[in-house]
Amino acid sequence: MSKDENYKFQNSILKKLDRLLGGMLAEASSEEDFTGKAGKSMVLRLPSCGSKRVGLIGLGKTASSPASFQRLGEAVAAAAKTAQANSVAIVLASSEGLSNESKLSTASAIASGTVLGIYEDSRYKSEPRKPKLNSVDIIGLGTGPELEKKLKYAENVSSAIIFGRELVNSPANVLTPAALAAEASNIASSYSDVLSANILSAEQCKELKMGSYLGVAAASANPPHFIHLCYKPSSGPIKTKLALVGKGLTFDSGGYNIKTGAGCSIDIMKTDMGGSAAVLGAAKALGQIKPPGVEVHFIVASCENMISGTGMRPGDIITASNGKTIEVNNTDAEGRLTLADALVYACKQGVDKIVDLATLTGACIVALGPSIAGVFTPSDDLAKEVFEASEVSGEKFWRMPLEESYWESMKSGVADMVNTGGRQGGAITAALFLKQFVDEKVQWMHIDLAGPVWNDKKRVATGFGIATLVEWVLKNSS
Repeated sequence: MSKDENYKFQNSILKKLDRLLGGMLAEASSEEDFTGKAGKSMVLRLPSCGSKRVGLIGLGKTASSPASFQRLGEAVAAAAKTAQANSVAIVLASSEGLSNESKLSTASAIASGTVLGIYEDSRYKSEPRKPKLNSVDIIGLGTGPELEKKLKYAENVSSAIIFGRELVNSPANVLTPAALAAEASNIASSYSDVLSANILSAEQCKELKMGSYLGVAAASANPPHFIHLCYKPSSGPIKTKLALVGKGLTFDSGGYNIKTGAGCSIDIMKTDMGGSAAVLGAAKALGQIKPPGVEVHFIVASCENMISGTGMRPGDIITASNGKTIEVNNTDAEGRLTLADALVYACKQGVDKIVDLATLTGACIVALGPSIAGVFTPSDDLAKEVFEASEVSGEKFWRMPLEESYWESMKSGVADMVNTGGRQGGAITAALFLKQFVDEKVQWMHIDLAGPVWNDKKRVATGFGIATLVEWVLKNSS
């Protein structure tokens, strides 16, 4: 954005564009004090030109991460919506320093951002708005089969993120446990060459002694559905077995410890299945991408946490499928009870690594805010893998401590443990609780995504976690 003594751009692309526009661009950028800061933009309407508008979108001084270019795509989508444009062309003012590989990933990130930015979930509106944008040209970042492959990957992941958003956005009177299980089965049938589905009923879960999960489900008129999808490549040897476990509470009233008062967020407790949306979204993407050499199990213990005469009471003692007993001192700490049996089940599939994702604690939002997920794992190697995947996806994670001394607050006088400790370190004690249900031989990570699963400003789901999970699975693929 720097200019010479005549207030003309020094950048060659901007200089050429400004000359074609009779100096209008340089003049307007000076008047509006547009300096290229990240998140800032300037759009001009053109009186007589091939394009109706030309815009400058700031990337900041150092834009090198995929997240920066995805935000560029989102900003382009926002400008296109405002202008009701049906076609857009995007060019970087300074792309000469990019390697061929960087050009591919940059184009992919811009494409993803534009697709996700233009999307609006209007399924439940009486007059749904359809976006007018139907074509995007990304100029100067190459062509050919390698780029087409990258863009296809971006398309697959973006469609999976949109699917995940729609799951979380769906209200609890639509997305019941049965409906979530049906969505999972649809994914398996759509990609039946590599995916299979096994949906367990309450009776089958009872045979597997899933007392912790079934205790949560007991109050609801909508029966629980335990979802297990399995991805296996159609050919070649399996080198690694993974499990993705997602919390699947399609609604959480809190149970007898009902959610009340300001900040309880009961009105958005449809989002309490955000972990399962990430897991099923990843299954959809991987069904399309078909990575070799890796087997992946997608596991969701889906149910509702409601209130009735058959429901779990504070003080009840329940037994998980690994035989451990739990004194329920808070029925609103139910997600970990469902995950307990899901994690035991995942370990029995003979997997090498497990990542579980859950909207588990408000404590994690207090600690990390609304846009960063908390990561808990005793495995440095697994942490390294997932954080490397997140650098590609652009999603934000922060590793938190698994402080074993805090387990003292989780001890019960009459059972093996209680399901909640004190208010202090609530996200840590929740993770320590889950650790009790994971085989020591299995590498395990817990991701608390209670904050970033939901955009409170826009009142819509984000699809958080899907892009990182897909990248992580691909890193484990041969």
